[in-house]
Parts: sequence; structure tokens; C-alpha cells
Amino acid sequence: MNKNIKLRAVPTIPNKNICLPIGTTLAVQYFFKKLNFFDIFGKYKSKGLDINSLLIGLVSYKLTENFSIKEASNWMNQDEVLDLLNLKSFNERVLYRTLETIGSNKEEILYDILNCLFSEYGFEHTDVNFDWTSIVLFGTKSKLGKYGYSRDHRPDKLQITVGISELSDPINVPIGVTVNRGNVLDLEHFSDTYNQVKSKLKKGSLIVFDKGANTIENIKIIQEDEMEYLTSMKLNKSDDKIIEKFDPEKTELRDAEKGLYGIKIVKPSSIKYFYFSEPLQKRQLEAKARAVMRKLKEAKQIQKAVVNKKKLPKKFRINNELIEIEYSVRTKLEELSDEEAIELLKASLINGREGFFCLKSNKDLTLEEALKIYRKKDSIEKIFHSLKNEIQIKPLRVWSEDSIYGAVILGFIAQLFISLMRYEFEDLKHRSTKFIKKSLKNLTLTIKFKKNGVKNYIFANFDQINSLISHFDPPFNFPLNYGSITIISS
Repeated sequence: MNKNIKLRAVPTIPNKNICLPIGTTLAVQYFFKKLNFFDIFGKYKSKGLDINSLLIGLVSYKLTENFSIKEASNWMNQDEVLDLLNLKSFNERVLYRTLETIGSNKEEILYDILNCLFSEYGFEHTDVNFDWTSIVLFGTKSKLGKYGYSRDHRPDKLQITVGISELSDPINVPIGVTVNRGNVLDLEHFSDTYNQVKSKLKKGSLIVFDKGANTIENIKIIQEDEMEYLTSMKLNKSDDKIIEKFDPEKTELRDAEKGLYGIKIVKPSSIKYFYFSEPLQKRQLEAKARAVMRKLKEAKQIQKAVVNKKKLPKKFRINNELIEIEYSVRTKLEELSDEEAIELLKASLINGREGFFCLKSNKDLTLEEALKIYRKKDSIEKIFHSLKNEIQIKPLRVWSEDSIYGAVILGFIAQLFISLMRYEFEDLKHRSTKFIKKSLKNLTLTIKFKKNGVKNYIFANFDQINSLISHFDPPFNFPLNYGSITIISS
């Protein structure tokens, strides 16, 4: 006889127990101790709350929730978090002042961080990648905020520019960060980024950067310091002669399977690595074909408005009440068929350089080596993506300049710790920031309150990633009335 089994509801009795994400704080405290950050930051605040405890809390929160400074203050001001960080209750203004302190001492702090990194880790090389990006800035008070080319696709917003220097593969650890005005180009920003880290670069180190910073002046700086470089070049008219004579069957690099071909052009002071890629040519021609059809569609919209004697569609007009303008519009579609219009557009957009690209270096590499090294520079793009979308350094709110510098350095430290975890633990080498953050957040500390006021601390939710930090020696100051510490393994 079948019996129906009914599940009984387990009564939930409210209690005072607290559960906190603790894995992130364990990792942050570990690296603060290992890199001697306590000495780096301790000298900037001798009175009141300990600046290191405040920074550990801020970096931990940035790698956990990261909503705002106000929410960081609320999270840190929980009694249990204050106990673990050995802090007293404080006002959120304390955190803003902490950022300003970091920002006002940015050069010395970043110099000390660089020294501590190289003192602690025996990095196997000092080849570096450089790159620059922009970050949206909300508000108009800071002089750093300028309109410029927006990598965040927000040309309507003020921005700052940020440069990162990263030890290249297989290390992939950021070692420097620079901040500049939002309208500073990569070619101008280069010197700040280079000068910040060059003291740690050995002679012959390879510096990899893209065409935006490729200038005669920047290359001269590198060569005067007896360094080597690898960069990309913008193709110009002189390269058209090479393209005209380019015969894939006679190239040094021939990979028919990948559709990749290349030649080396050796000059007295540099070497050009000239490539042709069939897949790249296909993508570029497809993109230009889409541009042709888009321009034809726009021209037809304008022609229709002209024929019907109506105003141009709004997207083609200057939309500003303070501007009066009179103009006449005439399109070439009156005397051209669609086919002829398309051919005209193709002639203006397609220049014969599609599929070709060029690298330049003062180091003698094979065509395969040069391309492989340059392509690995995309690791710094992953750092930018992590900083913006996982560490969530953007957008920056309306602060003083020192606060902006402080916020960027705080994000840099958070990213540095994530990158060092990948460097120290082979299992994390190819794990994204998102998954590392999630795993650290999953490691929890449950504080169980007993009737006599004694607290039991229970660590739980270990997994493959966060268990790697379980050996960390956390310098927590547990209150004297704790009863026991329990570790629950998965």
C-alpha cells in the first residue's frame, strides 16, 4: 500500500546570528601583509582610525558588492565587521578623506607599491605591455574631466584617461597606473606611464604598445634607455607600394590554412613586420559593405526630403535652439542609379589596404614571434575590462581631484590582488575576475551568538577556488569573548 509522505515545514526561529562574506577580506589581508602595505599606508595617518583597516575594508567591499562609498560605510559599520577590522564606528566622510589622502600622496604610494612588488616576487622577466583607456566622470567640478575620445561610448560625458603598465605573459600582473585629463592622447600619456615603471625595467626589456602611442619621440625615449619595443603602425602611402608588389606565394610567412602571410623589411634602425590576413580582409570588406549601404540609405532619406520639399530628418540637422543656419542640400542620386552610387561609395571607402597590417620593432624577431607577442598584449585589455566591469571602477562620481586619484588607485589595488592570485595559483591562471570574486564572496563567516554573550565563528562554503586561500594567516583581531572557530569543508 502506497503512503503519501508529507514534508513538514521546519519552523524558522529568528536569532541574532550573522553571516558575512569573508573570503575576500581574507585575501585582501593576506596581500596587505605579504606586500608590506601596512608600512606603505601607515605613515599617512597616525591619529584616529587606522588607515590600513579602512583600506582593507574598502578593497574588500570593492571586491564584494561595490555599490558606493556610502554603502561601503554601511557595510563596514556593522558591529561584526568593525570587530574583525579592529575599528570603531565611523562616519562615511572618513572614507572620502581616506581616498583624498591616498590621492594626495599618489606618486609616493605607487612608487612604494612598485618596490614592494619587485622585492617580494622574483618576476622572471621585465617585459611590459602599455595601454590606455578612458573612464566616464560624472560631474563638472574636477579639472581632470575633459571631453575626448570615449572608449566607454559616452562622448556626451566628461572623462579621465587611465594608463596601465603590465608585466607581460606569463606574469600578467599590473605594476603601475597613471591618470590624466580626459582629452590627453595616448601619445602624450605614454611618457607618464613609461617613467613611472622604468626604474624596474632591465636593459633590453621589451615594451609593447599600440599605434596610438607610436611616435618618433616615444621610440627615442625607449631606445635611449637601451630598451626594446614592439608596436603597430598606421599604413600610409609608402606602404601602398609594398601592397602593390605583395605576393602571398613569395612571402616568408605562409600559412594557407589560416590565410596569413608576411614579410620582414629590415631597415638600419628598425624592422617592419608586414602581414596580410585573408580573414581580416574579409571582415574589413564586409564592414565597408555595410557602411556603403548605410550611406546609400542616408542619401535616399535626404533625397526624399529634398524632392518633397520637407525638412531634413532630425538626425541630419543641427539640433540647437541657439543656432540659426540656412543651407541647401543636393544629392548625387539625381543622376546616379543605385548600382552607380554603390560603386562610387566603394571607390571612396575601399583603399586596397584591407587585410594588411604592420608591426615595427628594434628587436630582430621572426614573423611568427612578433605577431604572437603583439597579440598577447590583449591581456591588458582584459585588465581594463576587469577594472571597469568586475572591479567596477566606472563611472567616477563628482569628487575632488585627489579623491579621483584615490578611487583609481583603490581599484588598481583590487585588480592587483586578483592578478597576483592568478600568478600565485596555477589553478586560477585562466579564471576570470568575476568567478574569482564570486568564489571569495561565497566563503562565509557565520557568527553564532550564545546566551552568555560568547560568539562562535564558523567558516563555511569552501570551494575549489576559495579553498586555495584557506592557508592564509589572517591577522584578524577576534574579540576576547569568542567561544570557538569552526571550519566546515565542502
